[in-house]
Amino acid sequence: MIRTRRGPVAALVALTVVLAACGTAGEVEEPDAEPDTDATSDEPTEEVDEEAEAEPAALSGEITFTTLQLSPDFDAYIEGVIASFESEHPEATIDWVDVPFEGAQERLLADASAGTLADVINLNPDLSFPLAVEGQFVDLDEAGAEVRGDYVEGAWDSFRYPGIDGAFGYPWYLSTEVTMYNAALLEEAGLDPDDAPETFEALFETARTVAENTDARGMHPALENRFVIDLVKLGVEITNDDATEATFNTPEAVELVEELRSLYEDGAISPDSVTEGHRQEIEAYQAGNIALFPTGPNFLNIIEENAPDIAADTRVAPQITGPAGVTGMSVMGLLVPESTDNPDLAHAFAQYMTNGENQLAFAEQVLIFPSIVDALEDPMFTDPDEGDADFAEAISVAAEQLPDAANLRPVVVDEEVNNAIISNVQSAILGDLTAEEALDAATAEVDDILQRRAS
Repeated sequence: MIRTRRGPVAALVALTVVLAACGTAGEVEEPDAEPDTDATSDEPTEEVDEEAEAEPAALSGEITFTTLQLSPDFDAYIEGVIASFESEHPEATIDWVDVPFEGAQERLLADASAGTLADVINLNPDLSFPLAVEGQFVDLDEAGAEVRGDYVEGAWDSFRYPGIDGAFGYPWYLSTEVTMYNAALLEEAGLDPDDAPETFEALFETARTVAENTDARGMHPALENRFVIDLVKLGVEITNDDATEATFNTPEAVELVEELRSLYEDGAISPDSVTEGHRQEIEAYQAGNIALFPTGPNFLNIIEENAPDIAADTRVAPQITGPAGVTGMSVMGLLVPESTDNPDLAHAFAQYMTNGENQLAFAEQVLIFPSIVDALEDPMFTDPDEGDADFAEAISVAAEQLPDAANLRPVVVDEEVNNAIISNVQSAILGDLTAEEALDAATAEVDDILQRRAS
């Protein structure tokens, strides 16, 4: 039920921090039932390869499984999945350790250096990238080939890294963005509240119209979270294939920066918002100061709790897209280090944790989306509880986008690279640089960073 899946707001926020994260799909299969030995046939029997027909060896031993900031909110769920797995494999033991998101990468690098990485590790593509380039993780294109087709293709591909062959994470839970908008403000501006923008052109035009005809701003740019992803949606490659050179200084990028500058001059975005982030964007929307709010559907819960009047005027539309219509998502996954002493148990447990049945059970507790294709077709997502129509719409709109979605933020765009880009773009929006000057400067800074890392 939708009411159950909302979960505590604190739990939703925890998962959001980590992300910015039905059948037996993906599950380790048990041997087929034994054939009926009484069956007879006039057909000649083929010689049976006893070695091929032998049951797989029982899983045994002990492994460590680490997660990112899921305790204590999801203790019952994680412990329940572990208990279920151990009941199916009585000789196996899973030791679960949860670590806070803050400082997680430093701990990960220290564990790798000391040779003490866990056997199954919960990471997103960004956090796993530094160790992936060192060859620390098992290539699942080979080790997980039998289950690869069960997962959303874009989620599986999220764990591919520039200059490295293979994919290195079993996708776990997903999130994706929708467009929330204040229908009352659109109507006050003379716009059709049933016709929300779905493209960048429509988004910018709607933002201008709202600013011209109401006391609100049209939108908040949230540059640090959104600018690079918007470039990718517009078809801009951020770096070359091996991430050694910046390639985002294109006519499309110049046009986007000039458009943002124009929106600033037209009053559609406020001066303060140019240097603010997603937290201030939430606050601005809850205060009724902006009309358009691209964000994850889980934020509808927060708006309902903090600003019920605004929530009552909020409607949901699909994610803003560029010419190719590509939608983005965030991905959390489970990775298996090359250093594990028990690869059979590690892969079996990672596949079990991320199978459709267990991901649906997770989604029953909190608003996340499964990475298993068949699980996204569950009525929980295709026909959610209509007790709250807006919330149900947010779920179905988001789930419908995911089978063809991709992780659009390149792993190379960490905080350092992102800051180099955004600081120059902010200067252009505020009129201190032209769009061309800003992108030239950003390109030079990012090239320096990439070359330093490659040396």
